[in-house]
Formats: sequence, structure tokens, C-alpha cells
Amino acid sequence: MVFKSFDELIARQKAVPHAARMAVAAAGDEHTIEAVLNARKEGIVTPVLVGDKAAIDAALAHFGESVPAEDIYDVPDIAEAAKFAVGLVREGKADFLMKGKLDTSVMLRPVVNKETGLGKGGVMSHFTLFEIPGYHKLIAVVDGGMVTYPTLEQKKCIIENTVGAFRAMGYDEVKVGVLACVEKVNPKMPETVEADALKQMNLNGEITGCVVEGPISYDCAMSREIAEFKGFHSVVSGDCDVLVAPNIHAGNIMGKMLTVTCKAKMAGFIVGAKCPIVMTSRGSTPEEKYLSIVISSAAV
Repeated sequence: MVFKSFDELIARQKAVPHAARMAVAAAGDEHTIEAVLNARKEGIVTPVLVGDKAAIDAALAHFGESVPAEDIYDVPDIAEAAKFAVGLVREGKADFLMKGKLDTSVMLRPVVNKETGLGKGGVMSHFTLFEIPGYHKLIAVVDGGMVTYPTLEQKKCIIENTVGAFRAMGYDEVKVGVLACVEKVNPKMPETVEADALKQMNLNGEITGCVVEGPISYDCAMSREIAEFKGFHSVVSGDCDVLVAPNIHAGNIMGKMLTVTCKAKMAGFIVGAKCPIVMTSRGSTPEEKYLSIVISSAAV
């Protein structure tokens, strides 16, 4: 299975018989509530709202909607709201988590708590999915939001986290391109050395469920014609599902370039925890928040 657009993924999630329960921390802002209500309307999630009840009620009233009283928890302090929402997941009262209007650092604090959080003992990374005009399917760019300067072992974990999310969505084999500015190993360019090491891990069976190619330049990853013209032959060329950036800056810049300049649609969440965590910017549009809910629900 491969999804060509967010609309295809939405249709798949609408057909799922049981809506996932989603705990939303600091849920009182209208953008978050609008996204949550849209996902509920489609039958994708059942929202559990945690935060300042007065603000939550006001936001719901703005849209002429309501949520059952038992699914609203009045926790005005945002740090406590984050902690409470994490607790709901741990107690089995919610299937996954969403950040409302609070800083990412505040949301992550209870998530990464070793005793009461949602960590699994490994690396958590950010899964960002794009629908790009001119590209034939959805593609993930990782990691532009979580791991700053990943080591080789962390890059391996990022790939495994990302492939795991795609597999949960129904993908059979995920095509991964580990990016560098050239396609050949150069000892003076550590990114190329690590990219080749990740490819060898894949060939040796240490990284499974995918095909890893690297080092590979962006143009060869995204265009089979360019790759063939340059004499670079790979099943990944022109058909990537995942682009692995060398560091957070490259991943973040690439993501913003795709959305701001290329008008791509974007959605994202944290992977590598005990459940998906919708972690969009406080300034994200309701559409981006909604799409992030959709892809997170697909990975539950």
C-alpha cells in the first residue's frame, strides 16, 4: 500500500470502524479545537480535552459544538495539563496524545519522564509527512524537529521509527534515501560515510522493512530521470517514501522550503514513544493540525 495524497489517507481512516481516543493537552485554543472537531466529525477520533475548562467551553461554543462532560478535564495549569494528558494514555484512557497551545518543551517534559512518561528507552524522533505538488505520493522528511545532530546510531533509530510508522499505515516496503550533496562516499564528508553505513546495515538485515539508499543527493532521490542521467541506479531514485536529512537544520529548512515556497501540505507527529504524539507548532493552521491527527491515528 502507498498513499498518493492526504485525501487517500483520510478516506482510509474514515473507514476504520472504531475511532481512536485522543487526549489533548492545553486544549483551549480555537485552532486546536477546530482540528479536533473536524477529525471527530469524520469519525477518526474521539477527543478527550484537558485544560482550562472555561477556555475549552468557549472554543467549543464558538463552533456550536460540545463534548461529553466526562471527556473534559479541568486542568488550567498548562504543565499540569500536559502531565495529566500523558497519564490518561498510560492509564489506557486514551490511545494517543496531542499538544494544544503550550510550548513543546512543556509538553515533552512529562512525555520523557523515565518513571511516568511515554518513552520506550530508545530515540524519539519527528515524523513529518508532505504532499508535494509534482511528486506522485506522500513523502516523509526526517528529522527536522527533534534530534539536533544525530549520531549514526540515532540515524538508524530515526529510520526505524519512521519505517515503523509507515508500516503501521499499511506500507509493505518503505524506500528510504539518506541524503548528502553527492552520491559517492567521501571520507571528508561524514554524512556520506554514515549514509553508506546505514545502507550496509539494511543490506545486512540490521534495518528491516525497507530499502535504504545512501549517500544520495536530493535530485537523484526525487527524480529517476536525473539519477539515470548521472549514472546513479537505485530502486529508490524517483520513488522515495523517506528522505533522511543529515541534521535538524537541513530537515527543518527542507520542510519549510516545501511548505512555504513549493506549497506542499504538511503533517507531523512524534514517533518512538509508546503512542503517536501530535506535536504541531502553536501557530500551525487548523488544516495542518487536522492532517497531523489523521496520520497519527493511522499509526496507532
